[in-house]
Amino acid sequence: MRLIFLGTGTSLGVPVVACSCAVCHSTDWHDKHLRTSALVETNGGRNILIDIGPDFRYQMLREGVRHLDSILITHAHRDHVGGLDDIRSFNYVQNQKMEVYCNREAREAIERDYHYIFTPHEFPGLPEANLHELSGDSPFHAAGEEIMPIKAMHKLLPVLGYRIGGLVYITDANYISQSEMHKLENADVLVINALRKEKHFSHFCLPEALEIIAQVNPREAYITHVSHDMGFYAEVSKELPPNVHIAYDGLKVEL
Repeated sequence: MRLIFLGTGTSLGVPVVACSCAVCHSTDWHDKHLRTSALVETNGGRNILIDIGPDFRYQMLREGVRHLDSILITHAHRDHVGGLDDIRSFNYVQNQKMEVYCNREAREAIERDYHYIFTPHEFPGLPEANLHELSGDSPFHAAGEEIMPIKAMHKLLPVLGYRIGGLVYITDANYISQSEMHKLENADVLVINALRKEKHFSHFCLPEALEIIAQVNPREAYITHVSHDMGFYAEVSKELPPNVHIAYDGLKVEL
C-alpha cells in the first residue's frame, strides 16, 4: 500500500494570498502546501481518496491519477469537500457513480451544499455519487479494503479519521477520546494534523500532536494541515524526533 500526500496545508494553503511573511515567500518547495488531501493506493490496485478539497483537479493532474474508486470525507468544511464537483471526469471515464463515505454531519452538509448531485436530473454532465453515512463505531468496506473510522472533534464539530491496515490518518481534530485512541494502537504510519506550534482552538498544535505520536509510537509519523505559522520546513524538521516528519505535497510513503 502507498500513501501519497496530495496537499498538506490549511484552508488558506501556503503561500497565503497577499501574505508578506517569510514562509509564504520561501523558495523551498517543501514550504508550498495545497489544501489537505491524500491518496491511498491499495495492494489490490484500487485508489482511495481522503478528502476532496478545492485543489482536487490540479492534484489529480499532477499525480496522473486515472481512476478513483472511493472517497473518504473527514468533515464537510470547504477545504475538504470543495472539489466534489470535479468527480464528473471520473464518472464519465468509469461510467459509474462515485462512492463517498462520511459521518452524519458531513452528509447533511454535502447534501445541502451539493444538492444538485443528489436530486433527480436529466442534465448530462453533472457529478454523480452514492453518499454513505458512517456511524463511526464499526468498520466498513470500500474499494475492497476494511476501513475503521476514528471519531474525533474539531472544536464542536464531530469529524472522522480513518485507519486502513497499518495507516492511521487524522486531520482537523483537536480532541480524540481515550475510547477512540485504542483504534490507533500498533499503527505503522500515523498522519495527524498540527496547525502551528502555538495552541489553537480547533486544531492540534505541534506539541499536542507530538504527545499523541509518543503515545501511539508508530514506526513513522507525519504532520499535515500545517499553516505558514508553523515556520520553515527545514527549521521545524530539525526539532522533531527521528520518526516524525512534516509532510509535504507529493510525498509518497510505502506501507
